[in-house]
Amino acid sequence: MAGTARVLVHVRRGGAGAPARFGQSVTGTFCPAQEDVAVVSCGLDRGRFLLSDVAFPGSTPALLKRPSFCPAKLLGEQEAAAIPAELRGRGVAAGVAVLLRASTGHILLTRRAPTLSIFPGLWVPPGGHVEPGEELLDVGLRELEEETGLRLEAGTFSWRMLGLWESIYPPMLSRGLPRRHHIVTYLLLLCQEPHQGLDARMRPSESEVSAYAWLEPPVLEAIAATEDGAETLSNVPSELPATVSITEVSGGSSSTTQLPTATLLNTAPAEGEDVERVSTGTKFALRLCLESLRERGQVQPSGGVTPLP
Repeated sequence: MAGTARVLVHVRRGGAGAPARFGQSVTGTFCPAQEDVAVVSCGLDRGRFLLSDVAFPGSTPALLKRPSFCPAKLLGEQEAAAIPAELRGRGVAAGVAVLLRASTGHILLTRRAPTLSIFPGLWVPPGGHVEPGEELLDVGLRELEEETGLRLEAGTFSWRMLGLWESIYPPMLSRGLPRRHHIVTYLLLLCQEPHQGLDARMRPSESEVSAYAWLEPPVLEAIAATEDGAETLSNVPSELPATVSITEVSGGSSSTTQLPTATLLNTAPAEGEDVERVSTGTKFALRLCLESLRERGQVQPSGGVTPLP
């Protein structure tokens, strides 16, 4: 995530707004304790990212969600008191991540570099912090270019907001107390260019990306069906390729290899070390993405693709 200046999240419910507090669930501000989702109005407002229970000028209604195992939801008083004061004073940072969908229906995911301080080795879309003065789309386009080398020119894509995800690292209390707390806005970018053309222009940053993949609709459907923390899985497509093609980045060069599809279907382990998998927030965003595309007739239930207009 580039830059040191950050835009912080503020919450407003039934009155004046206030900065969201590190380690306290933002989602929980807007939903009952036993639930993990709420509809809020959100938008950039006077240098802050505001979430409100009522609409305000320039706001957009959005679904806000946390995982069932969200540390901020489960944090006890003693554990909260054990969070260092310098972390408690950080606030909750606003972030943006972009699902880039090519005209062929493929979506770009990247595997985070193993040296990154949060979520190393997980598959995610490009994204990062909101910096002062930036609009949400500007953040997404900047991070896309910084991480992958892809620059999208105006007029070559359309976009929409998908939803908001409460992200905490480590993602489970079994792995330690919270060290990072974000609200991530997921955006969908619908590009008019096929993935082959986009791939030819990829220049990934090795400090942030260790691999990337253009995933086709059936694999995306399967990933979206593997919800972390759920007792049972949704309907995972039965006919999937055994492997998917990925491009690994190392030593200043890129090479194509095959990754078992099952790796992308891994779920977050409740205890112990994490595993290579698609992040929980990314699965949430993919579900919203696929639902949105179906509603607009841009993806068929079987995983087929309707060409972009």
